[in-house]
Amino acid sequence: MKDNLSQDQFNVLRKINKEKDISQRIMAKELNISLGKLNYVVKELRKKGLIKLNNFRNNPSKLQYILTPKGIAQRTKLTINFMQRKMREYDELREELEKQKKVDVDSNKI
Repeated sequence: MKDNLSQDQFNVLRKINKEKDISQRIMAKELNISLGKLNYVVKELRKKGLIKLNNFRNNPSKLQYILTPKGIAQRTKLTINFMQRKMREYDELREELEKQKKVDVDSNKI
């Protein structure tokens, strides 16, 4: 299995983690993607074994999305990678600002 997911797949995993009982129509609207694209993404996530779908007992036409243990692990891994990347970017920006402050101070001494 390919280890990386598209941004849309990651967003769907995050949304399912927050709202298991959300309809596809509402999820598509909140993620700002078409219903057709969402159907495709859900199908791919199911193929990868990251989510499963259950029918409600009292309303069999309504679906509930469930992250599998594999899906939880993948979402967690991607979240950690994202946070590490953002922390590196933050550190780089902070260093640039410190250098710029030093240049500004030095230029005022002249």
